[in-house]
Amino acid sequence: MSLHPEQNYSVPAETANVARAIFPKGNLCITMADRLSSFLCDQDFSALFSSQGQPGASPLRLALVTILQYVEGLTDRQAADAVRSRIDWKYLLCLELTDKGFDHTVLSEFRTRLITQNAESLVFDQLLIWCQQQGWLQARGRQRTDSTHVLSAIRAVTRLECAGETLRAALNAVAVLAPAWLKAQSQPEWVERYSERMEDYHLPTSKAGREQQALIYGKDGRQLLDAIFEGNSPDWLRQVPAVETLRRVWVQQYYVCDSQLHWRTEQGIPPATIMISSPYDLDAHYAKKHTTSWVGYKVHLSETCEPDSPHLITNVETTAAPIADGDVTETIHASLAQKNLLPNKHIVDTGYLDADLLVTSQAQHEVELLGPPRSDIRWQARAGNGFAASDFKVDWQQQVVTCPEGKASTSWTPAIDGRNNQVIKIKFARPDCASCPSLQLCTRTKEKRRTITLRPEEQHKALQAARQQALTDDYKVNYARRAGIEATLSEGIRAHGLRRARYIGLAKTHLQHLMTATAINFKRIFYWISGVPQITTRISQFARLMA
Repeated sequence: MSLHPEQNYSVPAETANVARAIFPKGNLCITMADRLSSFLCDQDFSALFSSQGQPGASPLRLALVTILQYVEGLTDRQAADAVRSRIDWKYLLCLELTDKGFDHTVLSEFRTRLITQNAESLVFDQLLIWCQQQGWLQARGRQRTDSTHVLSAIRAVTRLECAGETLRAALNAVAVLAPAWLKAQSQPEWVERYSERMEDYHLPTSKAGREQQALIYGKDGRQLLDAIFEGNSPDWLRQVPAVETLRRVWVQQYYVCDSQLHWRTEQGIPPATIMISSPYDLDAHYAKKHTTSWVGYKVHLSETCEPDSPHLITNVETTAAPIADGDVTETIHASLAQKNLLPNKHIVDTGYLDADLLVTSQAQHEVELLGPPRSDIRWQARAGNGFAASDFKVDWQQQVVTCPEGKASTSWTPAIDGRNNQVIKIKFARPDCASCPSLQLCTRTKEKRRTITLRPEEQHKALQAARQQALTDDYKVNYARRAGIEATLSEGIRAHGLRRARYIGLAKTHLQHLMTATAINFKRIFYWISGVPQITTRISQFARLMA
């Protein structure tokens, strides 16, 4: 399929007359069609299409249909029907009233083409470039970021269900590709055991019963894998995705000791970042945050928050669910730098910053991370009358720390802590501490010897400065702006289905999030052009009464 020949994208006269007679002046499609003439063109998609072959549907129109699809939360079939029947859509797409549109499968093919050509963000980025040209979007302002969990499009299952369902998926795949071979290898009891979807309420409830059922699945799966990898089976069977998934799941869920197959304990399974939670979506992983647990992904949205310009989403990152927010901060900054949209102040919550990020964000991108830093959780700091680490004087050149009572440290040891952070472990002499009149304010250990742990000099100073800044009134005013990103996440979740993946896999889910962000920006541009004021934080009737 080749790129459609260059067209004259102007609204047909009949379509324009009918649309303007029926729809009010503030219709989204009509307003945006009149203002977005330079937003996209077919040539922006030239890298996605061949120069030979039958011309396909206009990628410009498919992109606009996809945006409208996410604006209104439509399926592919509903969006294709809207192209055929909605006059306001025909106005935006510059179609004749009699145009019959296209088959709904074209939208799926268009999304696949974007993903395979690594052009998922093309439409999103082009809209941002257009907004920069309009003067609504500028670098070095203030931006805010937050994340929310995303449920995958597959069913969340237990470990036992996952094992049984993985084997069932492999049997179904091989049954299609090598039916005669599988029939010779199968056991009669497999038909009843793996013919229907695994349901937890059909499985044993006791711990012993579930372990026994797991071993049954394990032995059946091992028998199938042995036949594929060690028997006289076709070599290509080993390359079947469902078979490879079965092999990986069996490595994660089982182990062999003294030629006996064993079901792994909860402590013996791999971390959630690599643990397969379902054979139908290998990118979806289990995660838990506070009281919320889910299988799927996490999406991070960044947006501008200047009062005199529209609040536009500038960056979208989709990650596996177990990835910590702080691991995405640098990725966000690198992405914004590519778009020339780095902020001066980046307003985030505690999850997105730590001592290292406070230093590297400023050094590499000249971005000030603004948010509540992690506080000192040791009892000396919490008590308020003890000797916290911040009460000690540090001489970084001499590598000596002096306590509030004037005693100098005797040990300065660089180390790596449990979170793989560089730290410095400092110890004081036991005789000095044992005879100190302030011992009870300093340490309660049986050794009667104070030890403190500090980050390297740059990180330590940055962390202390951030903690002091968090106490100022100016910080409180600036940080209050972060609350607006919660409203954006709420809009994405409630109006656009942001929290539920439409598709299978991380790449397709990321495309969904990019299109959702484009749809939100599309609406916000329309409201800004139409003069609709930005909504302020709602105040309850009771709070307004008592104010």
